[in-house]
Amino acid sequence: MSWIALIIAGFCEVLGVNGMQRISSGKKLSGFAFLIGGFVASLNLLSFAMTTIPLGVAYAVWTGMGTIGGVVVGMIFYGDPADRKRIFFLTLIVVAVVGLRVVTN
Repeated sequence: MSWIALIIAGFCEVLGVNGMQRISSGKKLSGFAFLIGGFVASLNLLSFAMTTIPLGVAYAVWTGMGTIGGVVVGMIFYGDPADRKRIFFLTLIVVAVVGLRVVTN
């Protein structure tokens, strides 16, 4: 159950980051709703997940999901570049997070 909560926390973090982008593009009301709702949910779920998942692993997975999700949302919705180098380094993040999960009990 903790891993499910951690994965949902990662998605909620992406919603919070998307809220920041919405605020900067002039959509203040919906932006603040995404920002506050996303981060409140994300931090609560992260806190729950850390009751059974070690801090370092939980935080690495959470930040990795947020980083990858933020970059992918930027590429899909906001016209950020999707070149080979960016994809390569995103892949390294995925490999590192999966590696942490594999070596953790």
